[in-house]
Amino acid sequence: MFIGETMCQATVYLDDKEIMRDVLRVEYLPEGIRLTTFFEEPRIVPAVIRQIDLLKHRVMLESLDKPKEEQ
Repeated sequence: MFIGETMCQATVYLDDKEIMRDVLRVEYLPEGIRLTTFFEEPRIVPAVIRQIDLLKHRVMLESLDKPKEEQ
């Protein structure tokens, strides 16, 4: 790492609610999105990626199993 360089970790939101911080990897799988950090076990969320904001280090996910009245 170079002096002054920062890590590109992201905060992940599911349906506009924060679910995980310091995410290093976001990986698409058939069953959802796998989120990986340094110190926690990877988590698979049944969702699709709605938006990735690299400037704000934010990943917005949308649930696959939202109730029909919310869609």
